[in-house]
Amino acid sequence: MEQFIGCDAHKKYSVFVAVNEAGRAGEAVRVLHDRQLYREFLTRLPSGSAIAVEACGAYSWLVDEMERAGHSPRLTNPLEAKRRMGLTNKTDKLDARGLAILLRNGTLPEVWIPPGELRDQRELLRLRIFLVRVKTRVKNRIHGALARHNLQINVSDLFGAEGRRQLKARLPELPVHSREAVTQELDTLDFLETEIDSAEKRLKALMSVSVEADLLKTLPCVGPILSMTLMLEIGKVERFPTAAHLASYAGLVPRVHASGGHTRMGQVCGNVNRNLKWAFVETGNLIAVNQRRLAGTHVVGLYRRIKRKKNHQKAVVAVARHLAEAAWWMLTKQEVYHEPRPARQALSSTHG
Repeated sequence: MEQFIGCDAHKKYSVFVAVNEAGRAGEAVRVLHDRQLYREFLTRLPSGSAIAVEACGAYSWLVDEMERAGHSPRLTNPLEAKRRMGLTNKTDKLDARGLAILLRNGTLPEVWIPPGELRDQRELLRLRIFLVRVKTRVKNRIHGALARHNLQINVSDLFGAEGRRQLKARLPELPVHSREAVTQELDTLDFLETEIDSAEKRLKALMSVSVEADLLKTLPCVGPILSMTLMLEIGKVERFPTAAHLASYAGLVPRVHASGGHTRMGQVCGNVNRNLKWAFVETGNLIAVNQRRLAGTHVVGLYRRIKRKKNHQKAVVAVARHLAEAAWWMLTKQEVYHEPRPARQALSSTHG
């Protein structure tokens, strides 16, 4: 009799519950996250078992070990799985059994499991994103320290060569501890720049043989970094049935509230791939900045039309959604970006 197994994974242990075809649940088994003990437990399960596991922070090595043992891991959206379970109480055993029952019933909200190589490459990309965000925070701290002491340096870029020269010359004007803090923050910026450059060189080596990254570079205002982000975060485009599914995965489709004949568009969903959303929205902002250079293109026309009716933020999201849908078509057809063709107007029966 076939078994359906649910795995409620935590940081130090996992709880497994098996449910048979008749819906009867077995005893809960708790397995510590010692790799050898975990492997021994997996070898005792029926060969080729389907195992439902939540997409937690440590799912990667769990899935690798399940696949290594010849089983079929099924990654699931934890929030949606909890809703479908409809449990009043919450325990490890109930969660594991609930996952197994959803797997048996065919109602498990599955999510895609990226290949191990792609997961590893994403770590390098996300390291670069993290370092850039830290660099921005350090720069903001330096600007804040100068503002608190009314130390004004009239340069366009405080952290360019001329800005750094003037800042170094005027550091003695700051109180001793503030001066030491800014000095350390400048050293931190130099270190971060070195690490970011190192990460970017490794990313470029990975992307140099990527056809998909080259295609995505043909999108308006998409350069090497954004194309790398889009390619690695999208993964296999075949997992998205339509262009709209990719746009929704990137968090660029607003919620719809329709009731009693009234329809209202709400905010975009928050439970999405945030790095992919950032990349598309960042591209939309770059298009807004470069309107003059891109005058006459579809993306600029779309931005201006939505901005007149709504605001800048919604216009950028509309452009980002267009880019996401365009990326799906480009990767599916293996073609570069083309300007959308204007819709043909149907001729009436009375048209001469």
